[in-house]
Amino acid sequence: MAVNAIKEDESLHVASKKNTLLRLYRYLLAYKKSIAVVLLIMCGTITISLINPIIIEKAIDKYIKGGNINGLIKLGIFALVLNITLVILVKLRMYIMSKLSNSVLVTIRQELYTHIQTLSFKFFDSRPTGKILARIMGDVNSLKDVLSNSVTTLIPDFITICSVVIIMFVKNYKLALASLCSFPLMAFGVWFVQTRAHKRWQIHKKKSSNVNAFIHEDVSGMRIIQSFGAEDETEEEFDELLKEHRDSFMSAVRFADAFGPIVDICWALATLFLFLVGVNLIGKDPSVEVGTIVAFGSYISMFWHPLLNLSNFYNQLITNITGAERIFEILDTKPDVNDAKDVHTLPNVRGEVDFKHVSFSYDEDTNVLRDVSFHVKPGETIALVGPTGAGKTTIINLISRFYDIQKGTITIDGYDLTKVSIESLREQMGVMTQDNFLFTGTIKENISYGKLDATDEEIITAAKAVNAHEFIMKMEKGYDTELKERGAGLSIGQKQLLAFARTMVSKPKILILDEATSSIDTHTELLVQKGIEALLKGRTSFVIAHRLSTIQKADRIFVIDNGGIIESGSAAELLERKGAYYNLYMAQFKNIA
Repeated sequence: MAVNAIKEDESLHVASKKNTLLRLYRYLLAYKKSIAVVLLIMCGTITISLINPIIIEKAIDKYIKGGNINGLIKLGIFALVLNITLVILVKLRMYIMSKLSNSVLVTIRQELYTHIQTLSFKFFDSRPTGKILARIMGDVNSLKDVLSNSVTTLIPDFITICSVVIIMFVKNYKLALASLCSFPLMAFGVWFVQTRAHKRWQIHKKKSSNVNAFIHEDVSGMRIIQSFGAEDETEEEFDELLKEHRDSFMSAVRFADAFGPIVDICWALATLFLFLVGVNLIGKDPSVEVGTIVAFGSYISMFWHPLLNLSNFYNQLITNITGAERIFEILDTKPDVNDAKDVHTLPNVRGEVDFKHVSFSYDEDTNVLRDVSFHVKPGETIALVGPTGAGKTTIINLISRFYDIQKGTITIDGYDLTKVSIESLREQMGVMTQDNFLFTGTIKENISYGKLDATDEEIITAAKAVNAHEFIMKMEKGYDTELKERGAGLSIGQKQLLAFARTMVSKPKILILDEATSSIDTHTELLVQKGIEALLKGRTSFVIAHRLSTIQKADRIFVIDNGGIIESGSAAELLERKGAYYNLYMAQFKNIA
């Protein structure tokens, strides 16, 4: 499994820009009525814009030339009303599109977040959390202007350009050709710039992810940084990442900023040629008068200004399409662990667990488990001990099917885990790991996370069972006390007790405890063990513990090492054998002594 580090640029599958855009625009199809209204409004604004040069031409060649002041005033009032209407329509269009684009962003972000929750641990193991957050937040936000301008800029400006070209050629093809003579030069310049800008924006997005990942990790580990006085070292690393981020931006923006000057130069050349040709035609061509040249000057603006807008939009598109590529890459990531088509719901289980010749590796090079087989009876308590990295946590992760095995079979009550739905499996399991993660919210809400429809009585019962009720009631608002992020302000032991109550409230058929009492003092642990014994009665449980004194009552102890179970039996049996468990026990006893 390839792991992406914080300072390492993410690999990105290069997708077709056309396919990426079409996929992005499909989200707009859910808002057909709103888009239809916007298009209707834009038809009105384009029509008014095209009429304005004709009004100017008529005002000069007819009313000013003929000295008709009353006609000029009436035409001016008509033009004023028309353009006030134009302003109102433009504001209305902007409001509708802003609302629409925000709705699309919410849809994309929700779809992305929902999909990420379906991905297996392997996905999260392979990249820093900050880089995932960068895609959910930054990359999604970068699409807002692209979506909005696709409708409000791309469509109306394209229609305007086509209409202006037709009008110019109808009025006078010579002036039209003069006005458009520099267009091929602009097309080549835009193509040249975009081919180089897109790659640089891809690099910039990767550097942004690196900075985001570093900040996330740095803030999460601030206690450690300050404890070891490592502020200067982390600041140097951050400065290095910021420099890469700045340099990548400067490299990309140098090309992106060339779009505007290219259009401006071509616009100026077109205007120059128009007046050179126009001056020569006055008096020679009866269809060309001063008003006609002024009108063509307006039409040149109406041609090149939309082209400038389209160039800016294209620049924006090249800048932000990388965000869409990164979003769709995650959406296209298939979950490593998912339900097969023919799965069925796992019925209520008794808790009989079987591993049959199971082999597993996190990557293709090293097997963590090799040909592991064991049988666990319903209601048995199995303790897993062994050195760090031996595979204890891997075994319980496989029982919960957080990963899929490469070889062998795992069954519960005879049901192959790959043949039952993941949801029906995990809802019958209670898992408590070493990470006592608490959510922002009340104590009651955190405990009920184990069972969302839990009653107050069930929550209190679970808290009492693990001896958390007493310290909860001493808090200002009891079970309604608001917890800070990750339970800040609580002791490690208190956090662990709440996490334990959260697991207990679900009344699981199979219980998994991974170092569940490692942060509880000895006195509290003795109280908790009594509650655990009552709650585990009739339930199959797997307990990982480095503190061997906590597992003496386990029905069996599996000693895990070298990719398998090297010893198994009760605590008394293993001590009598004086094998691997005996050595672990005596080494720990000596340390305690």
